[in-house]
Amino acid sequence: MAAKREVSGLEAHLGYWLRRVSNQVSHAFRLKVEACGVSVSEWVVLRELYRPEGASPGALAQSLGMTKGAVSKLVGRLEDKGLATRSPSEVDRRQQAVALTANGRALVPRLAHLADANDEEFFGHLPRPVRDELMRVLRELARTHHLDSAPID
Repeated sequence: MAAKREVSGLEAHLGYWLRRVSNQVSHAFRLKVEACGVSVSEWVVLRELYRPEGASPGALAQSLGMTKGAVSKLVGRLEDKGLATRSPSEVDRRQQAVALTANGRALVPRLAHLADANDEEFFGHLPRPVRDELMRVLRELARTHHLDSAPID
């Protein structure tokens, strides 16, 4: 007869704790950005576009680890909200360039401040070396497991 194996409890698993914390951090941030009229997915695209030259839909898809279709849908939503525009690329007229409107460019620092405040709310009590180590470990896990897509909704 085989020996009965002990069944580990939920709280014995790192994944349980990561998910528990992540759910709360993500939910709080989602509420903050939605109060500004955008989703977390839209925030991710806005932040990626927050550069003088904008980006092509293909470049956005690659940098965010999304499909071109998903990026196109998000850019369309941002256009509908008056936060982004699409225009023919100056380099290759067959391609599009996506850029922030003045309203989109003004919104990004406000949303970035909310992201910073959300991090501070959840992680601010940790000493700086602990926060830095947590960031290092999470980045290492993402790199090791090839987690290249941006966390969105």
